[in-house]
Amino acid sequence: MAATEAPLLVLATAALWLGWSLLVGSLANRLPLAWLCDPADGTSARRQPASPRNDQHWLAIRLWKRWIPDAGPALPGGIRKASLARRDPEALRRLIAETRRAELVHWALWPAWLAAALWLPPTGVALNLLFATAFNLPCLLLQRYNRRRLQRLVARIDRRST
Repeated sequence: MAATEAPLLVLATAALWLGWSLLVGSLANRLPLAWLCDPADGTSARRQPASPRNDQHWLAIRLWKRWIPDAGPALPGGIRKASLARRDPEALRRLIAETRRAELVHWALWPAWLAAALWLPPTGVALNLLFATAFNLPCLLLQRYNRRRLQRLVARIDRRST
C-alpha cells in the first residue's frame, strides 16, 4: 500500500461507518413502536427478566454507563431516553421499547467492519473489528441492563396496582 493510499482508505472507512450509522439509525427510527413492544414486558411469570444486579456486579455498568452518549435525538423522530424517565407504566413500557430499538441498531451496526475487508489490509480489518466491538458492545450491554431494570420496575408497579 502506497503512503498516498492510506488517507483515502481511512476516509473510505470513516465514510462507511458514518453512512452505515446514519442509514441504520434512520431505518430504526421508522420502525413502528408496535414491532418493538412485548405485551408481557417481563410482567408474566414465565418470562421474569434476569436480575440487573448480576450485570452490575460482573460488568460494573453503573460505573461507566454515564459515558455512553444517547444518540436517540440525533436523527429526526428520535427520542432522548432521559425524556421518558417517568414512573407511569406506559412511559416505562415505551422506554423498554426504545431499549429494544437501540439494541437492534447496535446489532446492525456491528457487522459493518466486514465491509472494510473490501479495501483494507488484514490489519485494518482487525482494527475495524476492534472499533466495532468497542463502540457497540458496551451499548448492547447497557440496553439489556436498562431493559431488565425497567421490566422489573413495571412488574413491581403492576403487582401493586392489582
